[in-house]
Amino acid sequence: MSASPDVLEDVYRHIDESELVALALALGNLDSPTGEEGPVSDHVFAWCDAHGFAPRRLGLFPDRANVVARIPGAGGGQSLLFNSHLDTTIAKEELLTTPEAGAPQYHTAWREGRRLIGNGIVNNKGVMSTWMIACLALKRAGVRLRGDLHMTMVVGEIGLEPVDEFQPPEYIAKEAGARYVVNRGVTADWAVVCEGTSFALCWVEAGKAFFKVNVHGVEPPLYTPYVPERSAIADSPNAIVRATAVIQAIEAWAAQYEREHTYRCDGGTVVPKVSVNAVRSGVPYKITKTPSICELFVDARITPQQDPRSVQRELEAAIAATGVPVTVEPFVYRRGYEAQGVDPLVGHVEAAHRRVFGADPVRPIDAITSMWRDSNVFNEVGIPTVVYGPGASVGGGNFAMEIDDLVDAARVYAALAVEVCGVA
Repeated sequence: MSASPDVLEDVYRHIDESELVALALALGNLDSPTGEEGPVSDHVFAWCDAHGFAPRRLGLFPDRANVVARIPGAGGGQSLLFNSHLDTTIAKEELLTTPEAGAPQYHTAWREGRRLIGNGIVNNKGVMSTWMIACLALKRAGVRLRGDLHMTMVVGEIGLEPVDEFQPPEYIAKEAGARYVVNRGVTADWAVVCEGTSFALCWVEAGKAFFKVNVHGVEPPLYTPYVPERSAIADSPNAIVRATAVIQAIEAWAAQYEREHTYRCDGGTVVPKVSVNAVRSGVPYKITKTPSICELFVDARITPQQDPRSVQRELEAAIAATGVPVTVEPFVYRRGYEAQGVDPLVGHVEAAHRRVFGADPVRPIDAITSMWRDSNVFNEVGIPTVVYGPGASVGGGNFAMEIDDLVDAARVYAALAVEVCGVA
């Protein structure tokens, strides 16, 4: 059975704002771009150990382990799993995507009035701190749950996908994080991936299919003085020049693709976007010859109904109209999922949200449900999972989290644990 309002009020009294802020700032100031999560993993482990949660390290790599803990229930209740990730999006050397990659907001955290600032705060360590503090408040209030409550703080949610010379162990994506934890037996009846949704509730996320498009020029390459006159882009011997026509074709197809494949369900809307996000060709120190190859790397998001083969066929058909010779190689496929059998969990989250806000949560903006999150891992293995949390996504350029939102999130997560697991 659920707890009485008095029990929850006692739990809320044990949610210490200053303690929550201190934890969020401590984690946010441990820089942890994907692959370098070791220090923040150690800090989370030490925090859990100090508060009696008996944590374990589960790591595909010993220097960047996932941290998991289980608060055992008294029996007779259902189990709940909270999940957030330890890694952040920007490494200091990523200057070709982010010229200001070394700026403080990407690697540190600080307080400004009633807000916490920092990439790591927003994605995802501020959110992680809220449910860690919620678990601590339940413990301090002496609440004994019937079902188990699982804490999973994982690495590698922001994947470095292996391709070409960028190979494991330095470059490895989702396999080291939530998927590794689940495969080691950390499961539950229900799961909540705690990420920024502005307190909106959703249970669908996009998948992804990545393609390497090799644009072919003339071989052998021509010395610049021998470049002939041409009347069309496709006639150029230069693979870079030809690639401009290919990019235009991909851009035109992308608009049509997202219109035709938009996926709507009760849990949210997936608008599958496509973008050319990396290009490689030629060598800057030797630009005297037309390059014979230009590599385009295409990020195509997919809905739960799509497979990568159909997307590849559409991509190839769009490019064929240019007359430019290309080869298309898929190098990543991660399926998207709409949670099945999730209605009871949705009801519990709505009830917990109402306790704090007095109204039901709304559905998120399409960008939230059109990205890849760890909910896909849990839904893939049959654990009905929702995504819910405070703050806007960092993907739209947000680097601030309201302290009031963090406190409210801790209250919702505490109430949700009570709702799902029951009280002995």
